[in-house]
Amino acid sequence: MSKTAIILGATGLTGSILLEKLIANNYYKKIILFSRNSVTNTSTKIEEHLIDLLKLEEYKDQFIGDEVFCCIGTTGSKTKNKKLYKRIDYGIPVSAANLAKQNNINTFIVISSMGADVESSMFYNRTKGEMERDVLQQNIKNTFILRPSLIGGKRNEFRFGEKIGKGIMSILNPLFMGNLKKYKMIHPKEIANCMQILASKTENERIISSDKILTIANYKE
Repeated sequence: MSKTAIILGATGLTGSILLEKLIANNYYKKIILFSRNSVTNTSTKIEEHLIDLLKLEEYKDQFIGDEVFCCIGTTGSKTKNKKLYKRIDYGIPVSAANLAKQNNINTFIVISSMGADVESSMFYNRTKGEMERDVLQQNIKNTFILRPSLIGGKRNEFRFGEKIGKGIMSILNPLFMGNLKKYKMIHPKEIANCMQILASKTENERIISSDKILTIANYKE
């Protein structure tokens, strides 16, 4: 069966890897991208819409597919204005879920974060928790929320705090075993692989913790 995927955030660290995986997957005939910037890949599978993602709801007629992969996210250092931050990290995924519901798209997969909690006193964690809550309220049949720990890999932009964190985590990673495995730094390739697998399989869990992401990503049939 040929499928159409929608990706939000295909120019980001995880989204760009996911795009390459879906292009290589023969099950996908079309990959629709909603982005601010163009991707470098010239595959004929790609249908690209360069838009203001904060106005995503205006593109309902183009938001047609079988699966939605939402890889949108920002940081406090990149987006210092909290109102704008929330419009990105909360508003875009929730708008995408709302459009998916309206257009009868039955699979919605979004990257959140470890520590997401609607009751958290931390703005970042609370915003992610509110996003998760309101995405789930759309009651899309196959909704999966991924909660990765610190994401490794090399970004196109420099993030000082994240660089320090990655350096520390690379040393501590071997120590995270058993119940602590969910705290291990995770590679974006593993997140992208997990997203692709979840789109074609049925899971009982809607919230996918970082250790479960690793398990799914590295599963061999």
